[in-house]
Amino acid sequence: MSAGNASRRRLASAALIVLFVLLGLFAVSPIATLIVASFKPAQEMMRYGLNLRLDPKLLSLKNYAYLFSDQSLYLTWYGNSLIITAIFTVLCLFFSSMVGYAFAVYRFRFRNALFALVLVTMMIPLEIIILPLYKLTISLNLINNMWGVILPFMVAPLPIFFFRQYAGGLPKDYLDAARVDGCTEFGVFFRVMVPLMAPAFSSMLILQALFSWNNFLWPLIVLRTNEQLTIPIGLATLLTPYGNNYDMLISGAVMAIVPILIVFLFFQKYFIEGMTAGGIKG
Repeated sequence: MSAGNASRRRLASAALIVLFVLLGLFAVSPIATLIVASFKPAQEMMRYGLNLRLDPKLLSLKNYAYLFSDQSLYLTWYGNSLIITAIFTVLCLFFSSMVGYAFAVYRFRFRNALFALVLVTMMIPLEIIILPLYKLTISLNLINNMWGVILPFMVAPLPIFFFRQYAGGLPKDYLDAARVDGCTEFGVFFRVMVPLMAPAFSSMLILQALFSWNNFLWPLIVLRTNEQLTIPIGLATLLTPYGNNYDMLISGAVMAIVPILIVFLFFQKYFIEGMTAGGIKG
């Protein structure tokens, strides 16, 4: 009986492995297809579509050479996206973590009402507030400026909610001990809470960096000149009624994956831990 159970367990494990391998291949295949297409001329894609066919006669680095040449603004768009994403992510984590920590630790008047207001803002689509937000951006003279892209979403409701949940589940004894030792409230936050919330910071860093890097609608409204565009908008300009630059579009899309992939590889160690803990504590 035990031998039969062991055999069934091995078969079940083998079936699960095969299933997960197939799911992995299915998930990776679009990216692999995009990478292969980035080494082919656009005429090949127009003729046969996106495929994994490897023909040494067609594969070359011409698309990438043009991408980084002086004739292309791609490096400018890339630099704009990197700067905006880096500044936005740092400021968003800094201010949102402080707000979430305050909601979790301090007791003050209208605390629950204010937090409920934060939750309500999570349910409001950008399209509803885009007109008043645009008028406010004009009045602050932030049109065609990277700060016009960063400031409206610098304190986001999702990170506030996440940090509040995570901080609410941490032991308060550390805070009391730090206060007894003479730490100020800012010292308690930066010296005690920030290290304890490292998994939460890693999780939110990945999500907010991804949001900023892929953000399309609001930068499209705020940014005007070609030199100020970000990667998503810049690549969208390559598709026009007068012609489509698929050579640059596909290779540019492949290069656009790299920063987020690097961020995820660096912070994946704490990503699942932070997401799980932030979702169940509080």
